[in-house]
Amino acid sequence: MSGFKDMVARDNFGVFLNCDEFAEKRTVKYDGATYEDIPIVLSGLKEKDRRQLMSDHAQGLYIVSSVLHCALSDLGGVQPERGQRIRINDQEGGGGFFREFYIASSVCEMGMLRVELEAVDE
Repeated sequence: MSGFKDMVARDNFGVFLNCDEFAEKRTVKYDGATYEDIPIVLSGLKEKDRRQLMSDHAQGLYIVSSVLHCALSDLGGVQPERGQRIRINDQEGGGGFFREFYIASSVCEMGMLRVELEAVDE
C-alpha cells in the first residue's frame, strides 16, 4: 500500500505541481500568513450567474468559481477552512493583483489540497 502512496506523491510533485508541466508559482495569503512562490494549480476560473433572492437588489454580479490544488506542506501544514477567505496573486514571481476568494470546501488527501473557491465579481 505504501508503494502506491509513494507513486502518487512522486506524480503529484514531479508532474502535477511541477512548474514546467502544470503548476505556476503564486503567492497565497491565508489566515494572516503569506506563502510566497509556492507551486499551485488554479483551474476552472469561470463565472456563473449568482442566484438572486427576492430581497436582493444587486444585479450584474456573478460568482466566480475555481479550484486550487497545492501541497499541504506548502501552506505550512494548515488546511484552509470552509467559510474563510484566501487571497491569491494573479501572476508568477510575486506582486500583481491579489484576488480574494471564499473557501467553499477544502479536502486533503495524501498531502494534496483541493480547495473549492468562490468570489463575487461584477
